Amino acid sequence: MDKRVQFDFEIEFTNGGGLQGQEFRLDIDGDDITDQELAKYIVEDMRLLMVGIFYTFPQFSIDIF
Repeated sequence: MDKRVQFDFEIEFTNGGGLQGQEFRLDIDGDDITDQELAKYIVEDMRLLMVGIFYTFPQFSIDIF
């Protein structure tokens, strides 16, 4: 992995309930990542099922270091 990204997110499940992450850190390849790529990494790495909506919070910066 080249970089580490830190961000806040919220997931809503289609069967009810949800999951939140604050100051969540994730190792990524490359120097940049989109919201869609972040969602894919989280959902696949955590093996989440029945994900309806994935949000990142733009008012908080996505820090790459």
